[in-house]
Amino acid sequence: MDAVRFRRVNRWLAQGLGGELADLYVDSREASAAEAYRSRNRQDFLNRLTGDIRRPGFAMVIAETDHLVGCAFGFPVASDGFWWLGFDGTLPQGIEQLTASGGVFAITSILVQPHEQDQEVARRLQERLLSDHQSSLGATLVDPEDHPTLASLRSWGWLDMGEVWRPAGPTMFRALVLPLGERTTARLTGLAREPRTRWPG
Repeated sequence: MDAVRFRRVNRWLAQGLGGELADLYVDSREASAAEAYRSRNRQDFLNRLTGDIRRPGFAMVIAETDHLVGCAFGFPVASDGFWWLGFDGTLPQGIEQLTASGGVFAITSILVQPHEQDQEVARRLQERLLSDHQSSLGATLVDPEDHPTLASLRSWGWLDMGEVWRPAGPTMFRALVLPLGERTTARLTGLAREPRTRWPG
């Protein structure tokens, strides 16, 4: 891990790294997939990256040795709570408060080259991205059929919040959050015991 360097890159550098990031995305996900499938997923990733880069507050942290080994990127969640539109159930009050105060950052992608230390690299990427933005909570939405991503996020400390429905589709996502720091973690743990909060069983 000592050889891995972590640094923040701006949107212009991120754009320039698009090809390398897409390669990392494919390598980290479909080692045995068919070439046509890999190519389509690569382009889908580049389209999502381009869209995220255009969002206000976009930020990226990369991990590198003599080559790129990981990255995490996203953007601040607007205080109007639009990110949580379509949440199935009652949004926990603590998350509403963190969102309203600008304390939530949407991490839309975490990529780590498969390696025995990938969990530690992912953890440090996440923490660096959140702390750089003085955010207390990371948030992400995942396709419920994407079991590898869900398993990775849970192993990296993410907590499953429930379902979010998006009108275009209609499409359902799993909403996950990543508390940064003991105070935020304790706050969310307490919310899980509130009877009015619908947490997945």
